Amino acid sequence: MIHVVLYEPEIPPNTGNIARTCAATGTPLHLIEPLAFSLAEKEVRRAGLDYWDALNLTVHRDWANFCSAQTVTTPALFSTRGRHLYTELFSSHGVNHEGEDLYLVFGPETRGLPDELIRKFYHSTYRIPMAPEFRSLNLSNTVALVLYEGLRSRGFPGLL
Repeated sequence: MIHVVLYEPEIPPNTGNIARTCAATGTPLHLIEPLAFSLAEKEVRRAGLDYWDALNLTVHRDWANFCSAQTVTTPALFSTRGRHLYTELFSSHGVNHEGEDLYLVFGPETRGLPDELIRKFYHSTYRIPMAPEFRSLNLSNTVALVLYEGLRSRGFPGLL
């Protein structure tokens, strides 16, 4: 199973859009605190529409709590500083994640994942190519792009 993990998300509508994408694909969503907003905020709820009840959501108080609650061996971290292209994660040349849960970890919108996580998991960091004059893509678009590539590579389990 593929999981989406948002590390300290900051922008309510992005989290709502990601929640909606996760609900529509049957993908568990993990939020790692602190969150920069309340999940009860109107912007979050509106972006997620009425899919919140269908979402498999877990909120973790910090990274250590997340790691202890899951069987995370090697998370796939996404950063503009990533070592590999995101497509390598799901290619025949990438890490074989068949039969194990895959955790796709995305950082906060304004600062990205902390250096300590990037250093610790550098060999499993991924990036999306873009023109060099741009800092980043929108977080909810990035999650959708990566999640759907992962689902495509696995034959869209349960979605067709």
